[in-house]
Amino acid sequence: MEEKRNFDLLTLGQVLLRLSPPNNDRLVRGDTFVKQVGGAELNVAVGVALLGLRTGVISKLPSHDMGSFMKGKIRSYGVSDDFFMYDDSPSARVGIYYYENGAYPRKPKVIYDRANSSFYSLKIDEIPEKAYTASRCFHTSGITLALSPKVRETAIEMIKRFKAAGTLVSFDVNFRGNLWTGEEAKECIEQILPYVDIFFCSEDTARLTFKKTGTAREMMKSFTEEYPISIVASTQRIVHSPKSHTFGSIIYDARKDIYYEEEPYRDIDVVDRIGSGDAYISGALYGLLTSDFDCEKAVRYGNATSAVKNTIPGDLPSSDLEEIETIIKAHNQTGFQSEMAR
Repeated sequence: MEEKRNFDLLTLGQVLLRLSPPNNDRLVRGDTFVKQVGGAELNVAVGVALLGLRTGVISKLPSHDMGSFMKGKIRSYGVSDDFFMYDDSPSARVGIYYYENGAYPRKPKVIYDRANSSFYSLKIDEIPEKAYTASRCFHTSGITLALSPKVRETAIEMIKRFKAAGTLVSFDVNFRGNLWTGEEAKECIEQILPYVDIFFCSEDTARLTFKKTGTAREMMKSFTEEYPISIVASTQRIVHSPKSHTFGSIIYDARKDIYYEEEPYRDIDVVDRIGSGDAYISGALYGLLTSDFDCEKAVRYGNATSAVKNTIPGDLPSSDLEEIETIIKAHNQTGFQSEMAR
């Protein structure tokens, strides 16, 4: 008998400490940082948990006070720490990144200090065997694959083991030019695409990293022709200024050979864009996992969760299902709308 899958989603990724100057101040000024927790795969797990599903993160933290701070924050969002590993070595440390908000014409800025942190020492034999059959879906991203050769080896083997255990595999390219080159990303990711069921790749990344040509729809379909991928999602963001974006997406269902999209969210009042792509994935996965892979539902929830995350400071989303459904309803409504929720 197959072991009961207690989780809807497990993610693998590094949990980061984010330090930011208050408001729109600069890294080179002032004496104060706001301390927050983030990380691409954690952001996805938090978003899905807030919408009502059972999620957990597979990661490795130092077993000192900063690790305890991060674990407490993650637990506060209803995300399980059942598959956290801990580093009690003298050199144990958290990965850090510094983020500076932008205001036109000054762009937002990120500085990473994550190399050789505890997550980098994660080994495949540290992962409990029960993890591979614990969840309906497993998600990770190109950021994790890019961190180091050792992390890459561990992550690729985990993807294979989750797939062999009958778990859905979700993967976000999430290309970062300061972690690896487009050529390195293409070569590595193409190794794992045969195991991927749900694939997130932006139009720009498809062109620049995978050297695809044609329309967004043609590029999306080509991934499913080359690999046994069932669903491809591509986000489309127009940056009018650091404080004003338009956001939408397309999802392609290879089983039905149908594309799904809706009117984008226009002129979003951006407070903090970090994590908004991860929020999209959380909404899309929620839509897929709570239906018979209804891609129309995935588009609606993905777009709404991303749009509202842009309005929230920090990496992590904070919208529950009621708020997201209210936003979806308002987005599809014409005529008079109240300017306040009361």
